[in-house]
Amino acid sequence: MNIVCGLKLPGRNCIFFHLASLTKQGKCNNLCRSYAGYCRTQISCTRDRCQRLDLSGNTRNCFLPGSPDSYRNFIGKGLRCLLNVPDTEVYKNAHHSSGRFCFQSSRPLGEISSVGQLPRLFSSWNIQIIRSFRTSTSFQAAPVPLFWIIVKPAQKLFAIILGRSIRNWWKALPPNKRELFKESARKNKWKILLGVSSLGVLFVVFYFTHLEETPITGRARLLVFGKEHFRELSQMEYDMWMEEFKSKMLPETDARYQVVERVVGHLSESNKDIPQVSALKWAIHVVDEPGVNAFVLPNGQVFVFTGLLNAVSDIHQLSFILGHEIAHAVLQHAAEKASLVHFLDFLSLIFLTMIWAVCPRDSLAVVGQWIQSKLQEFMFDRPYSRTLEAEADKVGLQFAAKACVDVRASSVFWQQMELAETIQGQPKLPEWLSTHPSHENRAEHLDRLIPEALKIRESCNCPSLSGPDPRLIFKLNMQHLLESSKDQEAPNSTKRDLSKPKLDFPHTQKVEDMPVTFAVKPTN
Repeated sequence: MNIVCGLKLPGRNCIFFHLASLTKQGKCNNLCRSYAGYCRTQISCTRDRCQRLDLSGNTRNCFLPGSPDSYRNFIGKGLRCLLNVPDTEVYKNAHHSSGRFCFQSSRPLGEISSVGQLPRLFSSWNIQIIRSFRTSTSFQAAPVPLFWIIVKPAQKLFAIILGRSIRNWWKALPPNKRELFKESARKNKWKILLGVSSLGVLFVVFYFTHLEETPITGRARLLVFGKEHFRELSQMEYDMWMEEFKSKMLPETDARYQVVERVVGHLSESNKDIPQVSALKWAIHVVDEPGVNAFVLPNGQVFVFTGLLNAVSDIHQLSFILGHEIAHAVLQHAAEKASLVHFLDFLSLIFLTMIWAVCPRDSLAVVGQWIQSKLQEFMFDRPYSRTLEAEADKVGLQFAAKACVDVRASSVFWQQMELAETIQGQPKLPEWLSTHPSHENRAEHLDRLIPEALKIRESCNCPSLSGPDPRLIFKLNMQHLLESSKDQEAPNSTKRDLSKPKLDFPHTQKVEDMPVTFAVKPTN
């Protein structure tokens, strides 16, 4: 799951470049308004002057609505000549450093720039030079989530400065004034309590007025940012990932790409009765990376690493994993997580100000701020993230069941992941330190959901499952692996690295060799 809360360096560069473009566009608007009044006074110029400009080779941006000969001469000298067509608005792009011009017109550019179709509004010798470029009067605002991501450090800095100023002010007070201030606070304690309570009521009202119902599950959740805001932000994040992985994208002709494409297509087609699924246009991107990872952006861009394709045992496991990632996008978990983080950060500003105001030294205030941030992270952020992962597992399993996938393979995948990490000697961290549930708890949770998913699968008129239960096969393979390890521990056995035994499951095969066949619902 890819939540846009912490952005890497390429993402920050992309964001700041976007904001700089908006700033430049605003400056262009102001410049054009002030400059247009002066330039429009110089409406006419003589033919000789234009010829002198032509001979000097001085490159200018001008309008020539009249003389075809002069127009050809300007083009020949490499000058940029723009035609003053009444329904054409020409403006310089915000990214003017690239030297490109944008044309906005109701007619194609070829019609406008053709010499033979110059407008006849003026005579051939009445040449007007207008040096003002008009841009759209509407300002393009930055996405709201992006704005809060950038403003967040400034908010914390303001809280620190405010708290530190209060502390220094209190230290500078004479003892008698301190006593007077304390006495006044005791006398007005009920007013102070009323003010603090009113502030708390405002937060509570804000919280409950921004509650929405989660699609499919019906869970109440805080949602501050809307879909339109996250569409813009997800498009910027998409550009960031495409820039980072541009040299690692698999072509559409690759067998692994085609497997992912068919799995995603089958999942979306089987769940098109859900409005949130049918509303998104799913695009596939397979990245040649060894990491076991996949994520789906809120705008339907699916990214799958080849490391995940090598980790799954069959098409059913891959279908469940992609169903899980699609569920994140359908349930709008990115917007939900960003809304909660924004709300908690705003609340934490009050505590941050109090910490810097109460602590006698800056060093103690820094320690208090670190403790406050870790408490927020481990008591609210990470548990909430694990809740969203569990919900995506549940909904993703339902998506897979409606696609007639063998949902019993879902828990086997996480058992395989746990076994692989144990064999590789990776440290096993407690679940409360992670943003995701542990592999063991995840498999157990899915085992509890599988009976319900099988009922959904049966209600969709899917053919009955044939063959043994994948969970039973995995259990037998585990027993076989343990017996092989014991045999290799004999004194006369050949030396080999027992910490990394080879896993060879009978049902495991390469992704490009997987038969991409799904159980098809019988037609009446």
